[in-house]
Amino acid sequence: MAISNRRSAAWVLVQEPLALKGCSQARLAEERLPGREPERGGARPVRAWRCPARGTAAPPGSSPAWPQLAPVPRGQAGPERGDVHWAPPALLLPPGRPDAGGGGPSLRAAEARPAAPTASPPRSGPAASGAAWDPGPRPAGRRQRCRRSPEAARMQICGSSVASVAAGTSFQVLGPVCWQQLDLKMAVRVLWGGLGLLRVLWCLLPQTGYVHPDEFFQSPEVMAEDILGVQATRPWEFYSSSPCRTVVFPLLTSGSTFWLLRLWGELGPWPGLVSSYALLVGPRLLLAALSFALDGVVYHLAPLLGADRWNALALLSGSYVTLVFYTRTFSNTIEGLLFAWLLVLVSPHVMWGPTRKEPVPGPWWHSWLLGGIVTAGFFNRPTFLAFAVVPLYLWGTRGATNPGLKSLTREALVLLPGAALTAAVFVAMDSWYFSSPATSRTLVLTPVNFLHYNLNPQNLARHGTHVRLTHLAVNGFLLFGVLHAQALQAAWQQLQAGLQASLQMGLLRALGARSLLSSPRSYLLLLYFMPLVLLSAFSHQEARFLIPLLVPLVLLCSPQTQPVPWKGTVVLFNALGAFFFGCLHQGGLVPGLEYLEQVVHAPVLPTAPTHYTLLFTHTYMPPRHLLHLPGLGAPVEVVDMGGTEDWVLCQALKSFTRQPACQVAGGPWLCRLFVVTPGTTRPAVEKCSFPFKNETLVFPHLTLEDPPALSSLLSGAWRDHLSLHIVELGEET
Repeated sequence: MAISNRRSAAWVLVQEPLALKGCSQARLAEERLPGREPERGGARPVRAWRCPARGTAAPPGSSPAWPQLAPVPRGQAGPERGDVHWAPPALLLPPGRPDAGGGGPSLRAAEARPAAPTASPPRSGPAASGAAWDPGPRPAGRRQRCRRSPEAARMQICGSSVASVAAGTSFQVLGPVCWQQLDLKMAVRVLWGGLGLLRVLWCLLPQTGYVHPDEFFQSPEVMAEDILGVQATRPWEFYSSSPCRTVVFPLLTSGSTFWLLRLWGELGPWPGLVSSYALLVGPRLLLAALSFALDGVVYHLAPLLGADRWNALALLSGSYVTLVFYTRTFSNTIEGLLFAWLLVLVSPHVMWGPTRKEPVPGPWWHSWLLGGIVTAGFFNRPTFLAFAVVPLYLWGTRGATNPGLKSLTREALVLLPGAALTAAVFVAMDSWYFSSPATSRTLVLTPVNFLHYNLNPQNLARHGTHVRLTHLAVNGFLLFGVLHAQALQAAWQQLQAGLQASLQMGLLRALGARSLLSSPRSYLLLLYFMPLVLLSAFSHQEARFLIPLLVPLVLLCSPQTQPVPWKGTVVLFNALGAFFFGCLHQGGLVPGLEYLEQVVHAPVLPTAPTHYTLLFTHTYMPPRHLLHLPGLGAPVEVVDMGGTEDWVLCQALKSFTRQPACQVAGGPWLCRLFVVTPGTTRPAVEKCSFPFKNETLVFPHLTLEDPPALSSLLSGAWRDHLSLHIVELGEET
């Protein structure tokens, strides 16, 4: 049977009018199609019903009536010519079309057994001339349906092939429901692509939110001083006397970016490329590019772990954790990337259920790479072991009938070459970087120093102590929202199933009968909750410590058998989170530094040198490298007062106006004093009796340490309270 393939129409085989729900808004037209002679026997011309695309007119002479049955030719083994059988309602597409629903096996209606005899279509008369053809009443109590041979008995929900042997042509069958599913899949793919584009464009915009000082002071602030020679504040972790952070990853991320900027500034056609914007966006853009490795991991692992691939990718790209945290230079971001790559190496070798099989040996470099990733994660943050414990245990006990210390030790020895080589590289780089004439050490082990500092409760108390359940009860909801609640529900259901099995069979028999990994779902639950529990053992618990758990969480919350629940809530939660952390939280500080960079780099008269004092109060630590000040001789002093009291602020302002630089300059117009403070603490500056020469507002800016009162937000001056104020002060009155 020859069927023309037109983009504006699809051929419909109809059983009942109720089956035409997908074409209810279109008119149907009957069209006589040319037959085709097969190799053996003849085939008469047949009729099929065409459902035009919406907005297209029916061909001239067509009947607007709704058909009840459409004739299709029988197979060669059928009864005499003229009899018909009935196909279920479906859309006919040429085989091999990529959107034809799942790529299932092709089904050929080889020898259709005859159904109940029905009327044959007339060869002349109204039906032949284009009018609707009525085959007559059906036998009572029986439904006419397509009767196929056992070879063609298998039908897929969203796609199968049906062939007419008489015509020698096969077709791919897709129902209206399948079209809706295909449209939904295409919409999810478009959504993922748009969110991926947003991830990059928002870095270029750039994001103004300031999440935590570590996003600057653990990488770009240090590398800017080392490579570009600009003024910066070096944190204590990077002192030669107390090295607690490896320098390898800062060099690979911010260091490589700043080196390219420096090279471009020296050799490129635009010497002034290095600016506050370039110093901010460069490292973030590199991290945003690396974050797409998470998408690749989810794409690779979703079918293996029973997750819907595109739903998981949409959840990943739409999470504000990806949009904000994974585009910042946190060490937690590197930790999340390494954890995702570890899952790619381990998950294909994890076996579900109690049965054990001999594992298939992989290439030699697999264990080397696995050992290298674990070691690199440990040097980056020793807490990486909390994330790696489940994958490493399952990889070490794969195929073992009695998992224990022996099997783990054997597999650990396999990881040793890659781990030793990676550790040697990190130790050599750290020892070279932190070496100085004042220190006599030969080898620097930064993870050892990190653990020595953080295992001391008094040191952790300086950074803040939290309740042990903070990660479980607060930080999980703060980062993941409804997804964290779904993970808790899944864990509770898994626990209930285990308790019921224990009560029915006894604890020991239940443990022997039910494997800890009875399904991919239990594996994902272990990947999510085991690191969370281990990190809860420490009293200092910040939300960003949990961002590596995003990958197993989106795989857990996007099963193939169920749609993603609470879609509207997920979208609203992530939109609010992206706006809060990406724009609002300390959102005026980075644009304020860009404004001050223009002020201090503005040309001045050579006979009238100007000294600048930039005082920050009640804000996060300002990253000085964004001012792009030369390392030596810059007439700019940056002072961070933190959350100081009002009287201390006034005393500091008086001392700065009386300093020798201002006295020698001869007047306030040569000694410029700027105070950077949120709108909620601006009255404290007014109490110091300094006149305001000019004032610049940067909106929006919200500090949770000094939040605005609700009454001020409801007043007409709400914008002033949600802004960062850059005030230039005159002489004291």
